[in-house]
Amino acid sequence: MDFHCHLDLYPNARQVYAETLQRVEFTWLVTTSPRAFVATSKVLQPQERLRISPGLHPEVADQKQAELPLLLEQIEHSSIVGEVGLDGSPRYRQHFELQKRIFSAVVQRCQAKGGRVLSIHSRAAAAEVLDTLEANEGFGIAVLHWFTDSQPLLRRAAELGCWFSVGPAMLRTANGRKLVAQMPRDRVVPESDGPFAKVGGEALLPWQALAVSEPLGVVWEEAQVIVTEQLRENGKHLIARMQMDRAG
Repeated sequence: MDFHCHLDLYPNARQVYAETLQRVEFTWLVTTSPRAFVATSKVLQPQERLRISPGLHPEVADQKQAELPLLLEQIEHSSIVGEVGLDGSPRYRQHFELQKRIFSAVVQRCQAKGGRVLSIHSRAAAAEVLDTLEANEGFGIAVLHWFTDSQPLLRRAAELGCWFSVGPAMLRTANGRKLVAQMPRDRVVPESDGPFAKVGGEALLPWQALAVSEPLGVVWEEAQVIVTEQLRENGKHLIARMQMDRAG
């Protein structure tokens, strides 16, 4: 299972797509812009085991802001949304107010349509992400991708009912291990974040997402087989919610 992957952005995307369908029980392909969602859905056909979601990545908010109306329209017909969110890191901070307007519009639309499952980017902006979610009760389910903020904000997110997608690259850092130790174990799912996330200089592939169970087992002080089963059960539950909340 892989709950956050940019499969369309691998150099050999068609080959990775074909192998993923053979090897991975479920893959969530997140896109970075509404037009990318349209193009990707034509080239890499969505399947029961491979879902594609419309998104607008905060790193390209200034470049893609004109596509927001298209995204809001796409949300009408998709039970899942992502990648969306906020990025308050120095490189992207200059467009933070624009990011907030876009993200707020997205969450409000999800709320208005009865709830969606969202894959959310929150680097250096978790407080603002949670503020937006709390202001729109009934938005659906937030899956915080590669959460890197503070432990108090992690606890706040958990109390709000957020899920967390974690991958092998995240568990290679001390901060990642510290945070994942505090996450609610029944709301953690695996991700690769490929091709952006790398281990040993190599881009992670969707079928490597569950490799997170080994380092996670060390952190949780559980046998790897138990952690793997926990992640699979969590994943099945989240997939069921995706189906339950599927837009008509």
